[in-house]
Amino acid sequence: MDIFAFPPLAALLDAAYGALAGLSTLLDPLAGASAAALAVVLVTLLVRSLLIPVGFSQAKAEQTRARLAPKLRELQRRYKKNPEKLQREMLALYRDENTSPFAGMLPVLAQAPVVGLLYTLFIRPEIAGHPNDLLTHDLFGAPLGTSLVSAVFGGTATASTWWVFGALLLVIIVTAEVTRRVFRPAPVEGDSPLNSAGMQRAFGVLHYLTAVFAVFVPLAAALYLTVTVVWTLVQRVLLRRRYPLPAPTGAAVTATKSPATTTTPAAKPSKKGAVSPAAGSAR
Repeated sequence: MDIFAFPPLAALLDAAYGALAGLSTLLDPLAGASAAALAVVLVTLLVRSLLIPVGFSQAKAEQTRARLAPKLRELQRRYKKNPEKLQREMLALYRDENTSPFAGMLPVLAQAPVVGLLYTLFIRPEIAGHPNDLLTHDLFGAPLGTSLVSAVFGGTATASTWWVFGALLLVIIVTAEVTRRVFRPAPVEGDSPLNSAGMQRAFGVLHYLTAVFAVFVPLAAALYLTVTVVWTLVQRVLLRRRYPLPAPTGAAVTATKSPATTTTPAAKPSKKGAVSPAAGSAR
């Protein structure tokens, strides 16, 4: 079933096509065959600019969640045998703080329709009954309507396809690595499974899912994702300076230390001047 056969969605797709094609025409004297790619970049910057207020809300929500974390863990400890009571108390805490456990998810949800439209615009040969001229555009020789996976398995991958997608994936992966290092999850107090090495590795892998997704979508959508992840990293760094997270408590820091780092205190001589067997054997 084609959801874009539904008249309102078909009209939305046609309007998006007209706007992007018109912008590409304006940019054609500047970018030539890559005008549509430049138009995608400008659309991405416009969308992210419109979402700047949401970014502020997301940063504040992250700061609030970090501040409430000790209280939430105390509630979980107190009501661990009464899930219904725990749920009520947690919701009451969020309500008193005028926040929500789902605060900060709006940027992801708001961008999903944009990525969906870009994906659709660059895979359909026709839009509202007329040829899709956007498919004639490329980025340095790599067609905007082709994904890396389809190009490889379809036998149409060229040197341009490889190096353009390779450059985008490199930017996404480097950005993900910087994000992973700069925004490590705060340690959890106590002997929590979230502090295990396996869970920390799992959290780290999540940063690279965008790179995996980028090889399956058309180049135009991959370009949107690349600009988005770079914008997100820069925005998070700037907003973290304005809304810093509270320092972890001593218990949380201790929970992340390895037992191998602990030292055994030196043996003290007894009142009669005797030393421990270990100290005697070391002589």
